[in-house]
Amino acid sequence: MKSTISECRKINFKAMSKKYAFLLLAAATLGFTSCSPFQVKSDYAETANFNTYRTYKLRIDDLKLNDIDKDRVLNEVSKQLQTKGLNVSETPDLIVNVKANHKKVQDVQSSRPYGMYGWGGPFGWGVGMNRTWTSNYNQGALIIDLIDSKTQKLVWQGTGSGISVDSPKSKQKQIPEIVAEIMANYPPQKGK
Repeated sequence: MKSTISECRKINFKAMSKKYAFLLLAAATLGFTSCSPFQVKSDYAETANFNTYRTYKLRIDDLKLNDIDKDRVLNEVSKQLQTKGLNVSETPDLIVNVKANHKKVQDVQSSRPYGMYGWGGPFGWGVGMNRTWTSNYNQGALIIDLIDSKTQKLVWQGTGSGISVDSPKSKQKQIPEIVAEIMANYPPQKGK
């Protein structure tokens, strides 16, 4: 009888530990997937048939970037489009127009009060100081327009912002990441 109870406890413990391991894994996965530093969104024409688009051509007239960043952006956009099954063509189904911009951002942060405390410790009377500081930086954004070459109408647009423009090392890492996140929404899943 004792061995049967002991066996049941072992089985219940194993089942519970598997359950908790699954919950921990699910929470960790959710945490990793939701911590992107970028704000990405997309929109599309509901009347467009995305299954008919097989070829593309890059148009870079509106891409006002230095040559290094321009190459990074265009190479990554081409790579992402090719992974979606699209090929470069001089007579394309889609014209891909890429634009970039940046804005100055001011970040204001403050710290908790610190200083000397009197009678009663931190919950009594005393003197404390709050520290506030600001930092200014440039934040970049990319806009990717897909235009139907026959109708000359915009059929899909993806935007992403949050690139650290002031840091060359950050841009080198972030440009491929943000383009991949933007293009993850193409082709659109209609009805979602």
